[in-house]
Amino acid sequence: MTETAQLQYSDIEQAAARIKGAAHRTPVLTSRTANAMAGAELFFKAENLQRMGAFKFRGACNAIARFTDEQKRAGVLTYSSGNHAQAIALSASLMGIKAAIIMPQDAPELKVRATKGYGGEVILYDRYKENREEIGARLAKERGMTLIPPYDHPDVICGQGTAAKELIEDAGQLDLLLVPLGGGGLLAGCALAAATLSPSCKVIGVEPEAGNDGQQSLRSGQIVDIPVPQTIADGAQTTHLGQHNFAVIQRFVDDIVTVSDEQLKATMRFFAERMKIVVEPTGCLAAAAALHGVVPVAGKRVGILISGGNVDLARFAQLVAG
Repeated sequence: MTETAQLQYSDIEQAAARIKGAAHRTPVLTSRTANAMAGAELFFKAENLQRMGAFKFRGACNAIARFTDEQKRAGVLTYSSGNHAQAIALSASLMGIKAAIIMPQDAPELKVRATKGYGGEVILYDRYKENREEIGARLAKERGMTLIPPYDHPDVICGQGTAAKELIEDAGQLDLLLVPLGGGGLLAGCALAAATLSPSCKVIGVEPEAGNDGQQSLRSGQIVDIPVPQTIADGAQTTHLGQHNFAVIQRFVDDIVTVSDEQLKATMRFFAERMKIVVEPTGCLAAAAALHGVVPVAGKRVGILISGGNVDLARFAQLVAG
């Protein structure tokens, strides 16, 4: 595992080589309608079309690919509300490794079923009364498994950064890069990649209004812990940034903004109606900031990470109809 203080773009290049052939090189989508709405050139990196439906596969695959033979024999353990759970389960299955995943009792049923379908053992907990980090540390010690957290890990950060690497390679130089923010792995990795590949590009993280711990943290200079946020963006219901992620975010991220659940719903509708793609609420964070004027984008070339598309169809129909 590379130490965070020493992370550099070459680590993302190595991650890209490590996951090549396993992770999809997802398309960069454009929309004349979206460009007209924003008054800008928008480039959407469609990680909703990634294996298991989210960018999380990149980080999970990169981290597990670096396991020693002893770690592989013992297996991998993680905690996640859903997308990282599926990513670890699928990556472990592809490499013939056991996987145990601690998931909240109220995690979307689609994500629980998918995690089990990829061969993962699901262990449920109450996210409002129990601490998943404590449960994870205890089980890892009891079982001898390697714990790969969903975002606070250098190998995960570098794997996630490959999404921005591909986006900038395909779209060219950017003025602005907007990235969904939950725990910070995707934002940290993408900011690290952009600093080398498009050095004049500003990087902005986007959180749900109800969970602006990252915004508070960046502005105060220290990690701020908040209660579990009540938002439809279940992938961003984190209570604090990771230590590894925050160190990178402080160095390379220009700002963090928030969007409302209503703006997320409207963005889900836009993607479905105009671009014909299914995007989960969390996956809409960055796009919502551009399409609803939260971040000034007029006249700019803007990269937008669509982080995932794992949403139950009944829930999707309910949200886009609201």
